[in-house]
Amino acid sequence: MRTCCIYAVRMSSAPPAATATTRQPPAADRVYDHVKQGVLERHYEGGTLLTEGELAEAVGVSRTPVREALLRLQVEGLIKLYPKKGALVLPVSAQEIADVVETRQLVEEHAARKAVPASPQLIARLEELLAQQKEQAAAGDLAGAAVTDRCFHAEIVRSAGNEILSRLYDQLRDRQLRMGVAVMHAHPDRITKTLTEHEQILDALRSGDAEAVVGIVHGHVEWFSHLARGEVR
Repeated sequence: MRTCCIYAVRMSSAPPAATATTRQPPAADRVYDHVKQGVLERHYEGGTLLTEGELAEAVGVSRTPVREALLRLQVEGLIKLYPKKGALVLPVSAQEIADVVETRQLVEEHAARKAVPASPQLIARLEELLAQQKEQAAAGDLAGAAVTDRCFHAEIVRSAGNEILSRLYDQLRDRQLRMGVAVMHAHPDRITKTLTEHEQILDALRSGDAEAVVGIVHGHVEWFSHLARGEVR
């Protein structure tokens, strides 16, 4: 099951309107989805203070499900609750970037080496995702491009056939998406470099050069660590 791509559809399109035959999700889930999507797509940027009343009005629910949703989001590390004040959207910290980069390199470089020789199915899927990301970038859909970027890398990780590593990588999904959207907004020229490096990864996979794939993946992911040190290349 391509959970990454299912998530992409959910992130890039509004939920369908409820009808007589369509049952809406529970109120707490609707609030959770509303706030989480807002944080990941930077509609609610780091440092924003959200109040229960504002969120209840925005989603059309009472305050009780809002509290439930905010507690879940606090556990996930996206917000911090302040009694009688509201929920503060936590900014992405330098340490979080460094931790995610380190974990990504460990998982992705191992998976890249195991992905060679790449199956025709993997090559075809990566070609499809790269074409989709190019279309999103051309249309200025930075949030969609960030989601597709995660899908591209997740396909390589899954191709290694290690379910434990795949689940570990999926746990990084939200953090990676949030960072990816933030980076693309702060450094819009980065998307061109990302697309070029994805092309290079594909070429190395097609040629069956495992060390080349690992080297390109390493450099591709390493760029984010420069953000943690206040450096950009």
